Amino acid sequence: MNWRGVLAIYKFELNRFRRTLWTGLAVPVITTSLYFIVFGAAIGSRMSEIGGVPYGAFIVPGLMMLSLFTESIFNASFGIHMPRFTGTIYEILSAPLSAFETVLGYVGAAASKALIVALVILATAHLFVPLSIEHPLLMLLYLLLVAVTFCLFGFIVGVWAKGFEQLQVIPMLIVTPLTFLGGAFYSIDMLGEPWRSITLFNPVIYLINGFRWTFFGTADVAFGVALAATFGFFLLCLAGIWWIFRTGYRLKS
Repeated sequence: MNWRGVLAIYKFELNRFRRTLWTGLAVPVITTSLYFIVFGAAIGSRMSEIGGVPYGAFIVPGLMMLSLFTESIFNASFGIHMPRFTGTIYEILSAPLSAFETVLGYVGAAASKALIVALVILATAHLFVPLSIEHPLLMLLYLLLVAVTFCLFGFIVGVWAKGFEQLQVIPMLIVTPLTFLGGAFYSIDMLGEPWRSITLFNPVIYLINGFRWTFFGTADVAFGVALAATFGFFLLCLAGIWWIFRTGYRLKS
């Protein structure tokens, strides 16, 4: 295991984040505050509880997941796309690094940045609502699993994208709408048929509800089902990256 090479990629990617540290942390703080002002105050005053959970606390896991998805995909996709754009990807491919070590460096750095942002949002949420986490260790482990999974997905997006415009297509036009429609700010039990049944085909709903269960011990979807869906997506992303390095798809051309 070439830990020196992995650490070099990891530190290089984190240094890029450090240069925009205050901007990167200020944006989620401001965004979270606005969500609480709009959703927590305006809607929360008319909807006191959902499933026995105060509405202000109920939306915290959804807010964290929304930012985690976006940050994970953007950081990982941008990290691998830049070497392709500048042509330095060939230096990485010719270095004494295996595919696993290369992915570990990029995904590890992207996941670290995404987790920092998610925890900053959690700290900001504490300023607005009283919040207790029923399964804190499980929450952190689940948060890590989701971050790594979407960083792997972002890595695939970064390899697939032919330009910077395409980097925004999947997170902005697919992931963000699916998150808003996946119970981030409401319970799917509030939906009538057939919309409730249709919503169950949204994969994001399982990730959000699995995470919400670690907070409150209750969710619209059983935790076992949510964990299985998340782990299944993780394995699917691993298979996609294995295929990319196996075939050299858009890495060697």
